Amino acid sequence: KIFQAVVSCIGGDGTIYIIPKLFETALNELMVEIQNTFKGLGLLIPYCWKKGEACVVRGSDTLWYRAKIVEVSSSTLQVQYVDHGYIESIPQCHLYPTTFYTGIPPFCIPCQLYKTLPIGNFWQQDAVDYLQELLKNEEVEIHVKELPDNPWGKLSISLYFGGISLSSFMAYQKYCVAEDCQDIQKLGIFEGDLSPSYLLQPLPVPGETFPVTVTHLVSPKEVYICLDSSGNLTKHSATERAASCDSESLNKALKWCNKIVKTLPHLTNFKKELPCLAEYVDGLWYRAKLLSVTQLVPVQILVQFVDYGTYLVAPTSRLRHIPCHLLKYPVQAVRVLLAGFRPASNDKNVERIPYSPEWSLKALWTMVDCVEGKRLSASILTVSPEVTISLYGDDKNLVYLKLIEMGLAELDQ
Repeated sequence: KIFQAVVSCIGGDGTIYIIPKLFETALNELMVEIQNTFKGLGLLIPYCWKKGEACVVRGSDTLWYRAKIVEVSSSTLQVQYVDHGYIESIPQCHLYPTTFYTGIPPFCIPCQLYKTLPIGNFWQQDAVDYLQELLKNEEVEIHVKELPDNPWGKLSISLYFGGISLSSFMAYQKYCVAEDCQDIQKLGIFEGDLSPSYLLQPLPVPGETFPVTVTHLVSPKEVYICLDSSGNLTKHSATERAASCDSESLNKALKWCNKIVKTLPHLTNFKKELPCLAEYVDGLWYRAKLLSVTQLVPVQILVQFVDYGTYLVAPTSRLRHIPCHLLKYPVQAVRVLLAGFRPASNDKNVERIPYSPEWSLKALWTMVDCVEGKRLSASILTVSPEVTISLYGDDKNLVYLKLIEMGLAELDQ
């Protein structure tokens, strides 16, 4: 059985507590009912608590949770939140004994990694801390391998985050030995000696109008676009639906890669067009490809972020090997030329685009204003030798009309 779940916590012994996504609605409804039933403070009179006794506990967020007593001491009680797994020491005044809701099974499931042996036969504290940092409150994919011998035992699972096996990843980190550990090449930590490349984004058929966003402008005529699944022009085509699904899955995979990026090796091969991960100015890592070496001492590399079209000159410290599973998603940004206009022959603006001097900087910034943050639509005219499109603004007019009006461009007959 395979299902999606959220990791609620990691136990001190390495137990992974998960809440299946299918349970979330029922858990939320139960939480609302508990809040309506229990209000105010906990039990303020003396009470003889017993190990294993059911109760509700008031958490640090002031909400009431189902719990059970794990250990009794003079001033505090150790309780386990039965629907989330974590254990806390709580003053007695924050608890209330109850038999309410004891007939409802816990919503979280204790799990252990299938055929995975921690170094030293138990999970070391640094490994537990790492699992907690990596997985807590994150959505993961669960593959059930073996059921427990008793109903309260641990479920044996394989856990996948962003397409990576947790057992294989922890084995790679030297925290454990995984009996069925995937080959490190298949795991995708290393790019290896292969020459991988990105998949190209499939485009809608010529003549079909589809929603887009502009992610980067090279010049008023040369831009990068992404298919926009949030548009509401017409019923989405199969191409747009596939692009939307790829984009969502890619974003999840990149989110995980940002969490483990320090474990990925730095690039040592600087072959042109080589896929890699590159750190952008916002401190996050994105898919990129190498274009050229711009400086030798120190080494500076020109890269292009393939899902946006933007460029960056980066030191080698900001470039890392890309996990192979990130190559299965098509590039999100498509380079296109806009049809219907050309630079104005009488544009007297002195400031020009250095790499495209036929255009003035004023024309470029005007086009930026026309497309930035706008709900645009496009229609493909030709796909060879260049992808050429008509681009329409949110008012359904061609975007270049503003440039024509301002004398920054002219119609291309």
